[in-house]
Amino acid sequence: MTKADIVNEISKNTGIEKVTVQKTVEAFMETVKDSLTEGRNVYLRGFGSFIVKKRAEKTARNISKNTTIIIPEHFIPAFKPAKTFVAQVKDEVKK
Repeated sequence: MTKADIVNEISKNTGIEKVTVQKTVEAFMETVKDSLTEGRNVYLRGFGSFIVKKRAEKTARNISKNTTIIIPEHFIPAFKPAKTFVAQVKDEVKK
């Protein structure tokens, strides 16, 4: 499902114009990105959490040049779904 599909689905279900829904969805995503770049996690009860994870410094190998490189400590965004969300997907997704 793409962002356009999400906008279409919300517009169809709520009766709100697509342009308004698109601005709202983009504003939500921008707010989440801004919060994470400032180091603040975003918690949505019943859905999940957008969190900032810290990756430790590690040593890696460049196999083409057979050299060792050090990857410095850095932060990455992550999503952790809520338990109810995980349970719902587990129960309802058909193979």
